[in-house]
Amino acid sequence: MNSRVYILDVGLTKVGDHWKSSIQELAYESAKGLLHRNSRSIPFDGLVVANALSEISSSQQNLGPLIADALQLDNVEAIEVEAAGASGAAAVHVASKMLSSEHWKKCLVIGVEKMRDLEPSKITLAQALSEQAEYTHFFGMSLASLNALLARLYMSEYGTTRDQLSSFPVIAHKNSSTCEHAQFRKKFSRDDVSRSEIVSDPLRVLDCAPVGDGSAAIILASGEEMDAQQRRNSVEIVTSESASGRVNFFERDDMLEFMSTKKAADRAFLKTGLSIDDIDIFEIHDAYSVGAALICEALGLSKRGEACKDAVSGKFDLNGQFPISTFGGMKGRGYPVGAAGVYQFCEAFMQLKEKAGFNQVPNARRALIQTMSGIDSSCFIHILSTQHKG
Repeated sequence: MNSRVYILDVGLTKVGDHWKSSIQELAYESAKGLLHRNSRSIPFDGLVVANALSEISSSQQNLGPLIADALQLDNVEAIEVEAAGASGAAAVHVASKMLSSEHWKKCLVIGVEKMRDLEPSKITLAQALSEQAEYTHFFGMSLASLNALLARLYMSEYGTTRDQLSSFPVIAHKNSSTCEHAQFRKKFSRDDVSRSEIVSDPLRVLDCAPVGDGSAAIILASGEEMDAQQRRNSVEIVTSESASGRVNFFERDDMLEFMSTKKAADRAFLKTGLSIDDIDIFEIHDAYSVGAALICEALGLSKRGEACKDAVSGKFDLNGQFPISTFGGMKGRGYPVGAAGVYQFCEAFMQLKEKAGFNQVPNARRALIQTMSGIDSSCFIHILSTQHKG
């Protein structure tokens, strides 16, 4: 029997520098408010913790029971999930399967990451762990340099200009400028992006997601345990799909097609009977500007080679046809790697429950969340829907 799965409540910290907090304390900070608000409802069966880098950044493993202990969640099944940049979405994927199978009735998902404690050289190494080590370590390739190669290929193939590529960071920072939990609340022009410091040509600093600490949490529950009022106040996870492919983009038949994203999205639309036009907002894994363009094309928001032109035209703005990264995404809100996917769920929930403030997309009823590891080596697609249509 498959039960429907709902998000009951969300909590998060501002992304940035959390020097004074340990990784357990940061997780506690994101969850304490929603645990207090939901203390009298269904007891928790499980905890799923999403993290990618704690062994390096905090010299810590075993986060599941450690965070359960910090939150005083006794007698729960505590699981830690790692899937590089997709860790947060993978954690929700695992939790939703546990709930839909009715193994659990209610659970907490927390994504937490401490990155600012690392020295820059170790951050570069940590970020490259999602790629195949025998290539990245041996040849000294960083994730930024791999994305730079992809960007160079994309620009050469489609005639995309440096100014057009800058359009995705511009959208992200415009949206993050009015987001209270964002790491960077500042707008940039395309010229600002194009003239920022080179990281790996043609990518500049403002093409790349920043390093930050953060934690986000959501409460999920099986629909079998909820009454009609609880369902109206919640958001349903309509489907949770995943796909994977070749890790090394340069070994793929088509280097400029994100097939993991395409396959997972196709499965989600097939299962739900929805189409791209039925979705009101899109939270995408826009950690690099070229990745944002290829994601939009893989999802069908743009034709191949035209995503940057569409971004310039306003198609992906909050008031555009397909609003993306509505609180700034990985680029503007910030990218605490293992937690980033859970932030996407918090933000989609806020949009669908009309709690997004200055970032609100009018009449948002369905959201698609796309989260990936590496350069689309795996992808998780979730479609969310509000049950309250009033």
